[in-house]
Amino acid sequence: MAKILNIDTATDICSVCIADGEQVVATRRAEDVYQHASVITILIEECAKAADISLNELDAIAVSTGPGSYTALRVGTATAKGICYALNKPLIAIDTLKSLAFAAKQRNAEGDCFIPMIDARRMEVYAKVFDNELNALSEVNNFILDETSFQEFFKQHDNIIFTGNGAPKSIDLFKDKGGQFSTVVCDAEHLVQLSAVAYAAEDFVDIAYYAPMYFKAPNITKSKKVL
Repeated sequence: MAKILNIDTATDICSVCIADGEQVVATRRAEDVYQHASVITILIEECAKAADISLNELDAIAVSTGPGSYTALRVGTATAKGICYALNKPLIAIDTLKSLAFAAKQRNAEGDCFIPMIDARRMEVYAKVFDNELNALSEVNNFILDETSFQEFFKQHDNIIFTGNGAPKSIDLFKDKGGQFSTVVCDAEHLVQLSAVAYAAEDFVDIAYYAPMYFKAPNITKSKKVL
């Protein structure tokens, strides 16, 4: 079975895990939010030590592709690429929203529609809609949530599961419409089964040209000081 290092830096918590096939053998997560750049290599080293494996023994590196935090995604991507280049390993890119839908389905098998959401500040989220077989029913997009959001899906589905760190924003909007809410948030462990399938299919991305799904530029505050 393939030994894969999975990296998720799409949101506020950086996490990594090593899996043998679909079996997680070691996991490490940052204790604080938005510490990706300072902890990611430490987490990987600790994870490899816990799994009793050297990075050179890995078969592939998988990284969560977003959408999500611009800076955090850059850190995860740069780290994954660096390992791939240094050790000549293939790179696997996993749709972050699909990984959330997959994890939510494992906990809520009765759901017939899954809408994973990633917080994008204020009432905005990145979201994508999936059916029970995890087929995409929409493109990924950024939404300003209001009472009219996802109306067409409420008409077509009885059990809609909202998940991800953006889902709490939708509770007051959709709970009276029958929306259900999962506590699943981004984590490297949610990539494991999807990355194992991708590895078996040799579904790799070009290391040189791969870029995560930033979706929009970083939020940069300009100084008001007069120079």
